[in-house]
Amino acid sequence: MGSYYYLGAQLPYLVYGQNPPMSSSAFKAMAWEHMSSGDAELLDFCTLDPDPPKDTQGATKEGSRTRSDFINSWKEWERVLRLNLAKSRALKLKRDAVDAPDAPVDAAIAAKNAMTMESPLEAEVFLDKARWDAIDSFQGISVFSESAIYAYLLKLLIMERSMVFDTDEGYNEYKGLYAAILGSKAEF
Repeated sequence: MGSYYYLGAQLPYLVYGQNPPMSSSAFKAMAWEHMSSGDAELLDFCTLDPDPPKDTQGATKEGSRTRSDFINSWKEWERVLRLNLAKSRALKLKRDAVDAPDAPVDAAIAAKNAMTMESPLEAEVFLDKARWDAIDSFQGISVFSESAIYAYLLKLLIMERSMVFDTDEGYNEYKGLYAAILGSKAEF
């Protein structure tokens, strides 16, 4: 378990809903300079996608579990969230649903609550806040550990993701998808 006082002390505080103070790629480059090579390699596993990262040829990197409890907890939480979202969407469309674990409970509940929201944008913002809160809970109180560095990167990724939400474009896309779904149901 590393201790990254110098790196952690120079990082600006992140607040959900604000713009990121730096890009995730700039942060990763800075973190690589200050972390042990073993801890820095795990930065590639800090993604918003629960699947293992791919190498430069597109092959999945070895193993879905890492030596970091923080990253493993995060990946499992996001996987359960996505499975529960897929299950809820399938049931809503009266299709066969995938099996979705009930734990971690907060991930399953976040998916269920997001599916009750009228606005897709509102649901995405809600899910990103749930992700942020989950990251906080996995990080714990240490602000100078490798887990804190991994949490910082994930939060930057959430901040970057929220910057690309365009309400008008999203609404138009939603209307198009909804019309397509209604059109395909009429064919049955």
